[in-house]
Amino acid sequence: MLRIRLRRTGARHQPSYRIVVADSRAARDGAFVDYLGHYNPRTDPPTVVLDGEKARKWISQGAQPSDAVQRMLRKLETVDGTANESAADEGATDV
Repeated sequence: MLRIRLRRTGARHQPSYRIVVADSRAARDGAFVDYLGHYNPRTDPPTVVLDGEKARKWISQGAQPSDAVQRMLRKLETVDGTANESAADEGATDV
């Protein structure tokens, strides 16, 4: 199964990530099928650059986003959340 997930890059204690499509059995920093963008958590606010068209294409072909990537996609409004995720979010309240 293909997953859309984060691939760690950067030096020790200075992480940055690439958003890639990879086989779920591949190592975290191993081989990948396609590059979709990058994420830098060290900037304020964190930087996310993502090719939304490629992401939608891969999701339509059956690739499953990881939890972290799913949150990024929802925040960038690239894809809609599923019914299960929206039901879980209804219980959460922002203060």
